[in-house]
Amino acid sequence: MIALLDNTVLSNFTTVERSDLVHLALGEDAATSDMAWTELQAGIHISKLPPEDWSWLPILSCTEGEEPLLYLMAQRLNAGEASCLAIAATRGYRVFTDDRDARELAAKWRIPVSGTLGLLLRLVDLRILSLDEANTLLARMIAAGYRSPTASLHELP
Repeated sequence: MIALLDNTVLSNFTTVERSDLVHLALGEDAATSDMAWTELQAGIHISKLPPEDWSWLPILSCTEGEEPLLYLMAQRLNAGEASCLAIAATRGYRVFTDDRDARELAAKWRIPVSGTLGLLLRLVDLRILSLDEANTLLARMIAAGYRSPTASLHELP
């Protein structure tokens, strides 16, 4: 199932310069929306984020039929999150977001959702990272501004 990553999740892995980990965790199922991509590029342009190689990541756009749902979602979310949810809702994809409002709307629309912590745990489950390595990345993300609900993956079930 395609997994659409919003700007927050993309930014967290960009901050630690490990876009490769997203590719390893999700493979060909990873994608983002053009609006989330624009938000990421804006952060890089103003030097808030380092340049990172996301050339492997497909960028999807809302179709004309998805635009009414995009506008509905955009009443509550920023454009990147709204576009990811609109695409996911109509195409049967899942979304990776850390935004609480986006997660609430995803639940309402029955869109499977995960986020940065879910990706880190998947990397541990796949034995790509040890739990300590994942926690080190999480600490670096938090130090860079990620508002994680937990400081350690040890605290998660």
